[in-house]
Amino acid sequence: QVQLVESGGGSVQAGGSLRLSCAAYTSTYITYSMGWFRQAPGNEREGVAGISSTVGIFYADAVKGRFTISRDNAKNTLYLQMNSLKPEDTGMYYCAAIFAGLVSSRGLLPSAYKYWGQGTQVTVSS
Repeated sequence: QVQLVESGGGSVQAGGSLRLSCAAYTSTYITYSMGWFRQAPGNEREGVAGISSTVGIFYADAVKGRFTISRDNAKNTLYLQMNSLKPEDTGMYYCAAIFAGLVSSRGLLPSAYKYWGQGTQVTVSS
């Protein structure tokens, strides 16, 4: 089992940057595949980026070239660097984890993950 706590959200203008962090409270962090998801009001939760415990990094087409997912296994922390932010990036951002490797076909599916954080709000104004 793992507890996830996100931080780093905030309000920025379009074109700005934010860095989200997700602290994972577990002694076996390295064995978890991790992902970032977001949900805007009235919309379904959608995958933003994922990073497998084995090999593989996945991005949604909407964020490719602008967002970078990374993990620091020594600090049990997942990151999402978000650059060139757009108003459509606005939403609640969630960190998720699963005790397994993931392949690209599942890396951005909410159903592939078991553990979720409480979320951190990102608001991008035009």
